[in-house]
Amino acid sequence: MIAIQALPPYEPVTIADRLFLDLRRAILEGELSAGKKISEPELAQQYGVSRGSLREAISKLENCNLVTRKPNIGARIISFSIEQLMEIYQIREAMEGMAARLAAHQMSDAELQHLRGLLAWHKNAMAHPEKHVSTEYKQDADLDFHFTIIRGSKNARLITMLCQDLYDLVRFYRFRLNPIFSETAMQEHELIVQAMERRDGEMAELLMRHHVRASRDRARKRLEMMSAEELGQAAH
Repeated sequence: MIAIQALPPYEPVTIADRLFLDLRRAILEGELSAGKKISEPELAQQYGVSRGSLREAISKLENCNLVTRKPNIGARIISFSIEQLMEIYQIREAMEGMAARLAAHQMSDAELQHLRGLLAWHKNAMAHPEKHVSTEYKQDADLDFHFTIIRGSKNARLITMLCQDLYDLVRFYRFRLNPIFSETAMQEHELIVQAMERRDGEMAELLMRHHVRASRDRARKRLEMMSAEELGQAAH
């Protein structure tokens, strides 16, 4: 089985490190609500840690763009913003396109084989949903596909900017939108892999940019559907 690693690996060392991972998971999975004000006394008591360790963990979350802090107001979980989501897709289109172009030349044959194996696993998961654990697990396979290509670019700065600085925000919105990975998206993945196997960097970039734009359009439609459903529920 392919090992899914949707979040970048991070080895906890201190209490603050472990708390950071726990709070990040709680934010990404919706246990801590978007826009919620962070109560230091409450969280320190809940997790059994000192206020100093908690503040250090919150600073790490701020660096990941999951928490905002304002003078005299304090820290809050970021709020859901359609405008921010569209901006994220604009950044992803340019940077992941670049990553795909670089990875087409930089990935080893073994790394490309792993990417092909991941694609085969995801296809099987979609064809036989009853055999696989959850929708979230299959969505993580989509993220891992993108992570594999980004890391395959071998560009350390690009990897940091995408995997560490941006993708926590991607997961934040993904959880709340609960997107359904489509057969169309799978076909887009297949074409990207084929271009990379041919070592055609220009085509890989073109196809990745198209794929991210299409994903943005699917996300926008999902938002419109969610808004329509909320209006319908309010009318009743």
